Amino acid sequence: MNEVKEANIRQKEYLDMNEYSEVKELEKRCIEFDKTSLKLELDYKMMCAKESNDVSSQKVNEFLYYVQDQLVAYIGISCFGALTLEVNGMVHPDYRRRGIFTRLFQSIKEEWINRGNPRMLLLSDGNSSSGQGFINSLKTTYEHTEYEMYYKNRVDIDNLVINVVLRKATNEDADEIKNQNTIYFNDEQSTNHDNEENLILPEDEEKRGMTIFLAEVDNEIVGKVNIQVSDSIGGIYGLGVIPIHRRKGYGRQILIEAIKKLQEKSCKEIMLQVSAQNKHALNLYLSCGFVEVSMMKYYQMDTN
Repeated sequence: MNEVKEANIRQKEYLDMNEYSEVKELEKRCIEFDKTSLKLELDYKMMCAKESNDVSSQKVNEFLYYVQDQLVAYIGISCFGALTLEVNGMVHPDYRRRGIFTRLFQSIKEEWINRGNPRMLLLSDGNSSSGQGFINSLKTTYEHTEYEMYYKNRVDIDNLVINVVLRKATNEDADEIKNQNTIYFNDEQSTNHDNEENLILPEDEEKRGMTIFLAEVDNEIVGKVNIQVSDSIGGIYGLGVIPIHRRKGYGRQILIEAIKKLQEKSCKEIMLQVSAQNKHALNLYLSCGFVEVSMMKYYQMDTN
């Protein structure tokens, strides 16, 4: 029988619970087969779906490829309140080299064009020959590499002197978070001060599973950090220290306090992500017991 006639592509703004389970199972199968990593952000997007009240949205974020009712490929778009789309996906090992990913990606490109060609980053594990090969076939520009690190070599953090206090951010802190993101990550959403629609609201982020903390010393803000728990794995994201407060040991203290908060949540493992170009942060994490386990490469899709 003709596989093309048996296949169908499902496009949706959000996954339902059955589709979520299918994608998770496919993700597990691909990771076991390839021994590489994926960055699908499924749990975060499911939390967004639960709180979404926008029935008029025409955006498509989820692209699923079925053959005879079996999910064999998936590509998803992630957008974290900013104006950048992040794209990552996979194909079942038994269905590769059949042009399936290319057909799915064509749907991604159509959605990208419908949204006005915003900045779009394609993600691939640096050790994935198929992922790197596909991206090399496109018109893209390499942007950066991000290491995923796990807290393996645990150090004694209980007896260290800590001056930093982590305060849970509220929506009133949205401008402060925006300004810090601009400093640390050159976040393009933060350069547009009139774009209130894309402000990151901490109370909304917490509903999606991401808790944002502002780091304070003697009631003065010195930095920030985000933490999230998914499948018993604690994640540390967005850690930064305001430039005038650097070289005082606050980065290490913020990291340690974030680790403690995740330990209180009984996380089985703790991980973080850091740009390979950020040597200072990379050395900090290594010195605190984190070990590199994978690397994700980011490529910007060219508009012409």
